[in-house]
Amino acid sequence: MRQPSSLAGRLMTAQVLVIGIGALTLIGTAIVVAPGLFAEHLARTGENAPGVQHHAERAFASSFAISLALATLASLIAAGLVSWFLVRRVAHPVAQLADAADAVAAGDYRVHVPHTGFSSEIVRLSLAFDHMATRLADTETTRTRMLADLAHELRTPLATLEAFIDGMEDRVVPIEDQSWQTMRDQVARLRRLATDLREAAAAEEHALGLVLKPADAGQLAETAVAAARPRYQAKGVTLDLNIPEVSAQVHADEERMQQVLANMLDNALRNTPPGGHVDVQVTAGDRSVRTQVIDDGDGIQPDELEAVFDRFHRADPARALNGGGGSGLGLTIARAIVVDHGGSLTARSTGQGEGATFTVTLPTHLRDAPRP
Repeated sequence: MRQPSSLAGRLMTAQVLVIGIGALTLIGTAIVVAPGLFAEHLARTGENAPGVQHHAERAFASSFAISLALATLASLIAAGLVSWFLVRRVAHPVAQLADAADAVAAGDYRVHVPHTGFSSEIVRLSLAFDHMATRLADTETTRTRMLADLAHELRTPLATLEAFIDGMEDRVVPIEDQSWQTMRDQVARLRRLATDLREAAAAEEHALGLVLKPADAGQLAETAVAAARPRYQAKGVTLDLNIPEVSAQVHADEERMQQVLANMLDNALRNTPPGGHVDVQVTAGDRSVRTQVIDDGDGIQPDELEAVFDRFHRADPARALNGGGGSGLGLTIARAIVVDHGGSLTARSTGQGEGATFTVTLPTHLRDAPRP
């Protein structure tokens, strides 16, 4: 396939054609118009001597030709220099963008295009390209890390299943209800991991299909606490609820917000020892409603307050080995859902052993009304 000409070459050729056509038009017009005008003005002077007229016409033609040639040459040189400058200013950033696009196509996302150009459109294009490359680099990093984390998460249940199957075949592991239950637990863990991965991907791609409508934040908290209370009682952890006397209205998908609160309550239960206490508080403000889950459990190191929302993050990796650590995706999913609601989910803790507070903040939808 024939390689097309460069942008700079095409632009320069177009400029040369424009300049050339302009110069030819100027010369042709001057040749046609100037001699007639000179002869007319010479006749008006009253000079009728043929020799004088002939000498004057030759002098005019000579000086006109020299002046026109010099003026045309100077204008061509000046126009050519200006055109070359403009072409360079336009073609150079486009060439840089093309080189950067080739690098991205080859898998190198750490490219940078200078944010300078001849026009605001080129500057916008450069900024957009840099932003796209950064997003692609972050996506690739996240994908690589997620695959590595997923491989790590799958290793433990698969190794447990393989060990039990081999042990049962070799008659080392007794074939009894407890063995079957352990294997079922590992299969359930794999199923939960697959479900949570699908939910996390959908949440972070804003593909959950939220159905937003007015909802009472206090009632959402009541429902979530009622569902979690049996698990808290089984572990011996106290669960209290404090909600405002007036309705705190938010614009939310009730099912998804129940999922958020359930993940927060499960996280608090995992990190609170028996005899501990978890408090759920709903506070209504002028423009937002806060729902806080406060525990007096293990706490979080200050430098890990943001990391707890990363995929597969666990403050205590040992819990994953005995199945007590969940999939490591609950808080990731919860934050993505809350962000899709136009709110925020944050964590606060003063350190290890000091407990933690997780706060969901959602914008209000309606003014507070008396609770029925």
